[in-house]
Amino acid sequence: MRMRRPVSTLAWQVLICVAVLSIWQWGYGLHGSFPWLVPDLLDPYFVSKPSEIFGQFLILGCFKSKLGAFNGWFNGDFARCMARTENNLWIATAVTLKNTFFGFLAGVSSGFAAGLVLGRSDRLSAIFQPFITAVNSIPRIALAPIIVLAFGIGDMSKVVTSWIVVVFLVFFNTFEGARSIDEGFVNVARLLGASEWQITRTVVIPSTMAWVFASLSPAISFALIGVIVGEFIGAERGIGRLIIESEARAEASGMMVAVIVLMLVGVALSALIWRLQAYLLRWQQHNMVE
Repeated sequence: MRMRRPVSTLAWQVLICVAVLSIWQWGYGLHGSFPWLVPDLLDPYFVSKPSEIFGQFLILGCFKSKLGAFNGWFNGDFARCMARTENNLWIATAVTLKNTFFGFLAGVSSGFAAGLVLGRSDRLSAIFQPFITAVNSIPRIALAPIIVLAFGIGDMSKVVTSWIVVVFLVFFNTFEGARSIDEGFVNVARLLGASEWQITRTVVIPSTMAWVFASLSPAISFALIGVIVGEFIGAERGIGRLIIESEARAEASGMMVAVIVLMLVGVALSALIWRLQAYLLRWQQHNMVE
């Protein structure tokens, strides 16, 4: 019974994908006969078609030339295409991933540290509360043009934009986690002679980890969003620039290639976070079983 359920789930997922791709590929052909049934959004001018998107993927990925010939690996055509195109799909994806990683890392580490300190200090929390509320009320994406203006169109502005989107998300989760710790555990640790650092390391941090990890999955998505927004405003390389360049040429297929790559990257990063969370918080699962 347990084996049938995953197989059934996978079958439904494949069926849904096939249905969506089929409607996407051929659905707009019925627009003339059934305009009330087929929305204008399926117009290939706006969303292209899966076949055209795949063809554009081969071109942007240097697997195929714009003339339609496949680039050989051994004759050097693929390498020449990679060297000739400064912002091909692979370079753009690598640059966006790199900036996302550094923005995510900076946002998580600084948000965790600030949330831990303010969560365990009533006085510091009272002092900084109005300032944190004021800054948090600003839509972070609205700061992206200012950040690009201050840091330039290089990678640093994308990292800072990603950081400012992530830091508050992690901060508030960590803050609430630090506030929700049972003071009985802290008092017992003090009675046993534990120092404040030992209490923080053995009681506070483990107790807040579940709260922190609850914010990491959305945080990695927001980090990617921050980088893309920064690349929209101004960038030398990156997937966001690929989208802007395709939009300027009115190439829906190029934009959809970049969007699909972003979707796959986001799914892969979220899966990594889930696996890391399951590994680091495996002690909670053992406690639940016991």
